[in-house]
Amino acid sequence: MNCTRIHACLLAGVLAAAHALGQQPAKIAEQLTFAPYRTSGIYSLGDTVGWTVTPGPVGPTYAYKWTIRRNNAVVLKEGKIDLSSGKDKIEITGDEPGMIYVAIEPYAVLADEAAGGYVGGNTGRNNGLYTVGAAVAPTQIGISTPRPDDFDAFWETKLAAQAKVPVTAVLTPFEAAISGVEMSIFAIDALGSQVHGFLAKPSREGKFPALIQLQYAGVYALNARANAERAAQGWLVLNVDSHDKLPTDASGDIPRNYQAVGNTGRETSYFLNMYLRDSRVLDFLMTRPDWDGKTIVLAGGSMGGQQSLVLAGLRPEKITAVLTCVPAGADTNGDLHGRKAGYPNWPSDNPDVMKTALYFDPVNFASRIKAPVLAGIGFIDTVSPPAGIWTVLNQIPGPTEPLPMIESEHDNLTPQKERACPARTKEILDLIVNGGEYKPRSLEK
Repeated sequence: MNCTRIHACLLAGVLAAAHALGQQPAKIAEQLTFAPYRTSGIYSLGDTVGWTVTPGPVGPTYAYKWTIRRNNAVVLKEGKIDLSSGKDKIEITGDEPGMIYVAIEPYAVLADEAAGGYVGGNTGRNNGLYTVGAAVAPTQIGISTPRPDDFDAFWETKLAAQAKVPVTAVLTPFEAAISGVEMSIFAIDALGSQVHGFLAKPSREGKFPALIQLQYAGVYALNARANAERAAQGWLVLNVDSHDKLPTDASGDIPRNYQAVGNTGRETSYFLNMYLRDSRVLDFLMTRPDWDGKTIVLAGGSMGGQQSLVLAGLRPEKITAVLTCVPAGADTNGDLHGRKAGYPNWPSDNPDVMKTALYFDPVNFASRIKAPVLAGIGFIDTVSPPAGIWTVLNQIPGPTEPLPMIESEHDNLTPQKERACPARTKEILDLIVNGGEYKPRSLEK
């Protein structure tokens, strides 16, 4: 199950239950189809950004209107769809770097049998809403808010304080689901909390490349079998719980709104201890004689991608590669600057919250990252807005691999449209574990 934001866990649970019963979730009917002028979804400044609209597999039973917004915030153009000739178009000139987000909404019922509420759409919500997205000169998208002057000093002080805490780890054997794999539950002292998770490794003697898996949003038990499967391939795996709780515990004593806890101050934010716990796992890894001494890959989706980018910035000298799918948490102050922000959805009308957010925003860690970075980007993603992800990549001095997914909302909503990212992640991991070097692919335009 892949649930990447707290308020979508119910949907993910339904999908998982259907899978467990050997069923597929009902397909959402689509009354409209959209063909982008450019199949890549990427345009240069001055280009006409557009889509040809035609009826979908199910004949339209609603009338639709559309709104084009820059970065899903600034309204640029509005109109209605007219399919009387069999097709229509939505288009606009891309006049500045940013994301184009088009919301297509039903506003009237055309047939009596369609009464009773809007259904269908392409956003995974079955509410009649369609969305399309495009990028205009995305490699030129800059930061929306200056980095705090004392950002580096703040984090260096925290890491120095944590370094004084002995790396004391307690390992409890855990039965692996796969032969040839050893597993344990780890608990390690960090600054102000403990970090927990699963450790999995091949049961044979040797030194192995390390994979640190960081977790998406929510409170849940971790997937031990997936760790064992990866260890069987030759990895030393550390799967890190985002919270101070056992990885087998589905809830712990964790508030469900943890992302909002302490968000008016950098010393009290929930993300402070979360990020420090991630760094402490790295400390522990480097003490292990079964680590190969050179390879550390960070991987995660949504909030796990957020943590991966942050850890790569906190400890840049140690990381080999960073593999993220729809990383969250970027551009937290975007709402103040014409960009719709996403998770952790901190209120933009509270100055203290917005000031605090800058110390935990992956954008502000990005310039410190030295490792190559993969980032899957959903062009219609409202949880991990694409403008923020591009902003992160554009601040990274080293090689990056943007992976555009032009039809994808967040991965829990439209998982079938986000498959390219886990597939590419697997491809890179298989390359590295077999001794290869990850070299990011160039962006295709």
